[in-house]
Amino acid sequence: MESNRLNHRIPTNYFALTLTLLLSACANNEIYRSDYDITQEPCNYKDKGDCEKNALQEFTSENNAEYHLGFVEYDDQGQLRSPAQIETVMGRFDDIAKNDDVLLITFVHGWHHSAKSKDENILEFRKLLEKTSQAENGDTKRRKILGLYIGWRGESVNVPLVSDLTFWERKNTAQNVGQQGVADVLVRLEKLVNDKGKNSRLVVIGHSFGGALVYTALQNILVDRHTNSAKNQTGEEQDAKGFGDLVVLINPAFEAMRFATLYDLSQKDCKTHKNQPPRLVILTSEADYATKYLFPAGRFFSTLFESYETLDRHQCNDTGVEPPIRVDIKVDEREAARKAVGHFEPYITHDLRATCTKNCVARARDTAQSIPTKWTEWANDPKNEKLDFDGGSQLESRGNTNALNPYLNIKVTKELISDHNNIWGPEIIGFIKDLIIMSTTPI
Repeated sequence: MESNRLNHRIPTNYFALTLTLLLSACANNEIYRSDYDITQEPCNYKDKGDCEKNALQEFTSENNAEYHLGFVEYDDQGQLRSPAQIETVMGRFDDIAKNDDVLLITFVHGWHHSAKSKDENILEFRKLLEKTSQAENGDTKRRKILGLYIGWRGESVNVPLVSDLTFWERKNTAQNVGQQGVADVLVRLEKLVNDKGKNSRLVVIGHSFGGALVYTALQNILVDRHTNSAKNQTGEEQDAKGFGDLVVLINPAFEAMRFATLYDLSQKDCKTHKNQPPRLVILTSEADYATKYLFPAGRFFSTLFESYETLDRHQCNDTGVEPPIRVDIKVDEREAARKAVGHFEPYITHDLRATCTKNCVARARDTAQSIPTKWTEWANDPKNEKLDFDGGSQLESRGNTNALNPYLNIKVTKELISDHNNIWGPEIIGFIKDLIIMSTTPI
């Protein structure tokens, strides 16, 4: 009898032990930046490890670079960890923007990352803010650099290898956070910038699932604004409007089919834009195996019983002669639904390559001097010629879209981005920094 009781206890004990192990393996599910007292001055950040709980920070370097950095955090349901946290950050940003023009750069991290102190994404985001601030040094109307780091639970399990199996669970969470919460804060940021100085600008950057999160939050807005800006009240063609001034997605993990509407709108009538700045820039490494192989493998099963068609579409082959040559193509819906946006060949518009090998040193440009030249090169590029960027990268159009297409879907060589997470090389930081300055600086 006692033996039977013992046997009954064994499954229960195993269940309790398994549950305990799973719970202990779960990643932190609490707020990281819990210090957001509006009555205190922002924490003065100097080195890695400083201000680890502060939601408001400021940085000043010896080379005269300075920026303000704020943190906002969301839970798995897309709800703010603390409404007081965002109100404190927004209040501080609003006070700064009342007195100065600002360049507000927002970053949303991806898989395996968070708002925890010393997270690699935070450290690298700081480098981008610092370089952008240095680029503003040469401008007599220098803007204040504001950075906002949006944190969510990019890691749900801390066990090595097991955490790699959370790809689809975290993808769903990212899209949920984008739908439920982040869209609201992004709209608030845009309003803050638009309501203040005439030279204030907004840039949004998302990586990996953070890219999927941002695109989920902004997809409908981008489509609506493109449609509404197609013609003005007199019926004349206008350049496409975007969200803020620039959206950059790096190795984003969302399917190409979700990009189809924007791509088709940009190709309509093979229209040649005149002074169109980039509005959405997607960067995907050819060596990003997470989105290249793992993504379509998972999508294979989730799309198995859906119906698909082959779409009749067209490309606008730009030869430098207006209008571009219209070339009919076929788009396989099933393939577009299974492949990530940066690996679906019909929608790729540009290539980004290294101009400097391991045996040379890329020449840093005087950004303040080169901004007008860079904008001129971009705006007067009817033949889609190669365009060099700071740090040692070169952008080249594939010639399959109309000139100055507002939406760039760029394939990046592995020399510049070596895998899914290693996105912060000096060439990419230089490219994004140039892109930000070019897209947000009035000429």
